Amino acid sequence: MRRLEFASLQVRDLEVSKDFYTNKLGFELSETTNPAACIFKYNKGEASFAIRTPIGNIDGKELGIGTSLWFAIDETIEALQSQLIEKGVTLLGTINPTPFGKTLLAKDPDGYVITFLEQN
Repeated sequence: MRRLEFASLQVRDLEVSKDFYTNKLGFELSETTNPAACIFKYNKGEASFAIRTPIGNIDGKELGIGTSLWFAIDETIEALQSQLIEKGVTLLGTINPTPFGKTLLAKDPDGYVITFLEQN
């Protein structure tokens, strides 16, 4: 295998999650004809992923545990942190130095962790 081609997250409320990813995190919504899913583009289509209504029964199950999507950013991590705080996004801790660069973790409405990376 060479690369991950696509990722899809199951969500409890498609409209709540769609609003979170577009209005709070700034992802661009792609055109789709599937009423059970939304596809997002990031950084002019360099990365894409989807959210969708559940494939199976998720009642009583915890979503998001052990999952994190990583997105490299062009701006500074500090600028992004300020924007996310201003929009009321739940952040998991503070800016973290890593071997790859600085990261900032945000939590979506279903508990999925979205990691933003300012690369070294």
